[in-house]
Amino acid sequence: MPIRHFTSSDAKYYRYRDRDILVGDVLDASGSDSMSVGYYRNARKGESNAWVVTYDEVLVVVRGALTIRSDQGARTAKAGEVLFLTKGSAITYEAAEDDTEVVYVTYPHWLETHAKSEHAHLLDEYTPV
Repeated sequence: MPIRHFTSSDAKYYRYRDRDILVGDVLDASGSDSMSVGYYRNARKGESNAWVVTYDEVLVVVRGALTIRSDQGARTAKAGEVLFLTKGSAITYEAAEDDTEVVYVTYPHWLETHAKSEHAHLLDEYTPV
């Protein structure tokens, strides 16, 4: 099918620790040969999760605001704005406003790539919802 339509309710969510931080793919290796697409939700301003990006990632803020922190400083994007993260970046995702929602696009598939990396242990912090 050349066109597929997704909403956040289609995502298969995982929760970060005991926090209101959710990550869920709507498109993964079962539906695409090369990229993943999903939603990142963070309910509370100031809540964060550390990560090492082992793929390239585009973040489109659709609600609220998201701050990405790294050793090079912090960048905040508001609804309608885009952040691009390059492979190898050690970062922290942080909600800059309550009820933040972001659409992410990764190349290649983030989960498979991350699971094969030296940072695979970070996946242990997530449990299915």
